[in-house]
Amino acid sequence: MTRRRPRTVSVSIPRDSRGQTTQDFAVGIGVFLLAVAFVFSFVPSLITPFSASTAPESAQADRIAGEIVTEYSSGEPNDLDLAALEDADSDDLEKLGLRNTGSVRIDRINVTIVNATRDSQFGVGDEYRGQSAGSATRIVSVTNPPAGYDEDDINCDPACRLVVRVW
Repeated sequence: MTRRRPRTVSVSIPRDSRGQTTQDFAVGIGVFLLAVAFVFSFVPSLITPFSASTAPESAQADRIAGEIVTEYSSGEPNDLDLAALEDADSDDLEKLGLRNTGSVRIDRINVTIVNATRDSQFGVGDEYRGQSAGSATRIVSVTNPPAGYDEDDINCDPACRLVVRVW
């Protein structure tokens, strides 16, 4: 008795009658792209609670920059008297809108005047070391350089930038 192997039947399907159509492919890719877009829009909101927000400090810096331009103006609009600004100590700067608890300052401020080519600058206030801070910028011209500075040291031709940082 010889045993016969059962005969296997192979069926071939022609290429033009496959199960996936162009519409199936388009729907699949569309769903995939929507999923990727959702992930890219959702991930930043997961990280946001862990990053520092500078919105209140930016509003405060904007208000202080406006006060500096008004308070230390030499008469012309946006023309700062640098000698008067240098003479302003931390108490004068605190009167511009910095928060404190009487004896302890809560906010720190840095006021810098930088010329357009960034090769000279003038600053007052706390030292800024690149930390997260709210900032405001105004375009100004300067007069009356403080002692120790020449007109060439702070060359604001045609203008300089007043940068106020609060942290």
